[in-house]
Amino acid sequence: MARIKLQAPEQFDFSTTLEVRISDINYGNHLSNDAYLSLMHEARMRFFASLGWSEKNLAGASVIMGDVAIVYKKECFYGDILRVDLAVTELGGRSFDLFYRFSKQDESLACEAKTGMVCFDYQAGKTVAVPADFKNAFPHLLI
Repeated sequence: MARIKLQAPEQFDFSTTLEVRISDINYGNHLSNDAYLSLMHEARMRFFASLGWSEKNLAGASVIMGDVAIVYKKECFYGDILRVDLAVTELGGRSFDLFYRFSKQDESLACEAKTGMVCFDYQAGKTVAVPADFKNAFPHLLI
C-alpha cells in the first residue's frame, strides 16, 4: 500500500500548545483521527489571529479547506500537551498549503499534516486570489 509522505518545511511561522481533551479520545484510548482535524482548526485559527486575521477575513478574502492529509507517527493520550508548529507552504494564485507538526512534551513527533486552503468569496460562491497582504506576510515564499 502506498503511504502518504509529507515534506516538512525548513521553517515554521507559528507555534502554539494544545491539550488533548477527554472528548478527543476514541475507543482505542488515544487521540482520534477526527480530533486531529479539530486541533488543526484551533491551531489555524490561533495562527490567523496572531496575524490579525481570521478564516472569514484573511486580509480581505475568506478561506475554505480544499484537502487534508494526515500522517500519524505516535499515539497521544488524554492530558497530553501538544506543541503545534504551523507553516504556510505552496503559496499559489488562489490557494496555499498549511503544514502542521504535532510534537509531544518529550519532543517526539506525534503527527504531521497538511491542509490545502483555498481563498473563497462565500457571497459569490467562487474562488478568489490570495490577497497580496497575506502573500507579503511570508516573503520567504515569494520568488
